[in-house]
Amino acid sequence: MSESIFTLMLAKKERAKIIHLIKQEVTPAIGCTEPVAVALAVAKAHELLGTFPEKIDVFLSANVLKNAMGVGIPGTGMVGLPIAIAMGVIVGKSEYGLEVLKDITPEKLLEGQEMIARKIISIHLKENAPDKLFVEVIMTDNNNTAKAVISHEHARFSFLSFNDNVLLDLVETQTLDRETEELQLSFDKVCEFACTTPVDEISFIKRAAELNTSAAVESLKGTYGHSVAHTLANGMMGNTVFTKMLSVTAAACDARMAGAMFPVMSNSGSGNQGIAATLPVSVFAEDSGKSEEELIRALTLSHLMTIYIKQSLGRLSGLCGAVVAATGSSCGITYLMGGTREQIGYAVKNMIGNITGMICDGAKPSCALKVSNGVSTATLSALLAMDNKVLSSIEGITDEDVDKTILNLTKIGREGMNETDRMILDIMTHK
Repeated sequence: MSESIFTLMLAKKERAKIIHLIKQEVTPAIGCTEPVAVALAVAKAHELLGTFPEKIDVFLSANVLKNAMGVGIPGTGMVGLPIAIAMGVIVGKSEYGLEVLKDITPEKLLEGQEMIARKIISIHLKENAPDKLFVEVIMTDNNNTAKAVISHEHARFSFLSFNDNVLLDLVETQTLDRETEELQLSFDKVCEFACTTPVDEISFIKRAAELNTSAAVESLKGTYGHSVAHTLANGMMGNTVFTKMLSVTAAACDARMAGAMFPVMSNSGSGNQGIAATLPVSVFAEDSGKSEEELIRALTLSHLMTIYIKQSLGRLSGLCGAVVAATGSSCGITYLMGGTREQIGYAVKNMIGNITGMICDGAKPSCALKVSNGVSTATLSALLAMDNKVLSSIEGITDEDVDKTILNLTKIGREGMNETDRMILDIMTHK
């Protein structure tokens, strides 16, 4: 990387804000984050109620419902929302956040299955939900009612009540952290931060590589989902760093979507985004013999670029998150190849001009296929960028300006794909 390109170290106060943002958005999670968010809301409502419920009504936005229908629930060997809700009651602790289900045991699982059999759980689509990420749990016993709402972020409680006592009531647009809400990122700012911040300030990002690599290693010991990783590693596609990047990334996704009981480091509320932003970069760095500092900076670039794109896209949309996270990893890979700021921008444009439009049709085992496609495209985009090959502004949604190109992508996902999103859910719920 040419040092002359990155000379303007951000002020310490601004660096601190960005570091706080990364730590807020890059967090451990067990299982798919949508059913886990539901379990978290259930756990909180149960804590408020203080007794075993007689009835549980769960109201979900379309995007949460879509992502929670077909995915494995950690530690259960089961798929879908009823068991996630039941285990939220039986073992859930809200203090665990997105690791809310980590205390599941075989004995507790049996209790959860018995609870489902009593038919006290009802799941509803929340019409006109105020946010694409919205979970409302109303839990009652014979005498009392507790309500918990999560919105905007997977672990953000926006409303809590017990009977007529309102304990928390946040305006939907209000966040718990004004500082990070007001933080305006840009392509240049992301690059400057990742490449000039003192490395000791960002070394915590190594935990993402450690945690997600561990998940991939454990996954490869067994058989999860569609075993995309094992298929990629069977030798037919050769034994190169490219195939290793694909197989290791797919392995972590295989296990996560199947409900494996080990955590991954997520990004912007998505475990798959965290996996895709981490593992292609760390595998390439290791294979290329890069230094620890280079790995740290590449991971920081990948994760922060993903966060930046998600800021305008939103947590959930009709656009597959693999597109976003793979764009981040393409930036990290380009950096590790010695790319300049301009070439990193080329990688972004190459990504957005290629796989924009990949639909999200819910969280499920086949997400490993989409993640693999994202990693493949990320690598190709980086290679093209290093050859100074880039999609021009006369090609599709690509703009001369990198930030405008990103905004074009997020506008499509945030607004243009709303009708696609509705149709996907309609198809999924009428099979």
